[in-house]
Amino acid sequence: MSRRKRHAPEFKAKVALEAMKGEGTVSELTSRFGVHPTMIDQWKRALLDGASGVFERGGRKAPVIDEDQVRDLHAKIGELAVANSFWKES
Repeated sequence: MSRRKRHAPEFKAKVALEAMKGEGTVSELTSRFGVHPTMIDQWKRALLDGASGVFERGGRKAPVIDEDQVRDLHAKIGELAVANSFWKES
């Protein structure tokens, strides 16, 4: 069985832009870039959906921090540290 190809974001953007320009058909792009037509349509749709984010003011949005998740992760780190020190002593 063959593994799935992973394409770089730059390659996806290039193919999606070519599809947006409309200079060639999807089947022409498929043969030129070696990508399935469905993938070209998905990348084109993703480009259209994310294009408005390029023009937002203030740059990137600050990530939302979930305090409950941080607390749980700190508790888990503490548990693992105690278990690790216990096994080192044995």
